[in-house]
Amino acid sequence: MAKSGKNFKQAADRVENRPYPLSEAVELAKENAFAKFDETMDIAMRLGVDPRHADQMVRGTVVLPHGTGKSVRVLVFAQGEKMKEAEEAGADIVGGEELAKKISGGWLDFDAVVATPDMMKVVGGLGRVLGPRGLMPNPKTGTVTFEVGPAVEQIKAGKIEFRVEKAGIIQAPFGKASFSLEQLQENAETLIGAVLRARPASTKGKYVMSLIVSSTMGPAIRVDDASLAAIEV
Repeated sequence: MAKSGKNFKQAADRVENRPYPLSEAVELAKENAFAKFDETMDIAMRLGVDPRHADQMVRGTVVLPHGTGKSVRVLVFAQGEKMKEAEEAGADIVGGEELAKKISGGWLDFDAVVATPDMMKVVGGLGRVLGPRGLMPNPKTGTVTFEVGPAVEQIKAGKIEFRVEKAGIIQAPFGKASFSLEQLQENAETLIGAVLRARPASTKGKYVMSLIVSSTMGPAIRVDDASLAAIEV
């Protein structure tokens, strides 16, 4: 623990107490990734919304142009020809009621779930298990659909979901520290742009109160407002 504390302090000492342009913040976060594993690069945005009100909920999905760097195991609930479509698209696990029973028993060896609408009668009972883990299929995020092939392909290509938490914060990954600066910059701009486009019509005043970039183990680096204004919405 002492070694990790020393490394963090050295990384934190390289971060000035000021907001940085997005490109500089990303570069600094990448340089400050000191762990022995390939750290995930994260963005945290504090929004000027009150998620307790339905008309101020911010939620959506976005496909990062360079993926997340993470291998995603996709489970699909389907039947008939849709099972074959899912398998051909690269789904790792495909099935029906037998999978629901397995999940109810505590099995969770997957990262994303897609279901056809006719299978939601089976999946619906798994809400208490999948919901808290952010795995419950939802039409709004494109994970309840008869187009299972494209849905699986998008998730495998780097599709992520973002959702504002109770405290008004959205946190999501935008790559790995091993990515090039150009890849991280494009992914970050794509993610931020998606959140900006998801601004609720009922929101008044400043929408993004703060934006922070960091690696899994590294210090937080603030991003300036000018960088947000420059991102195309």
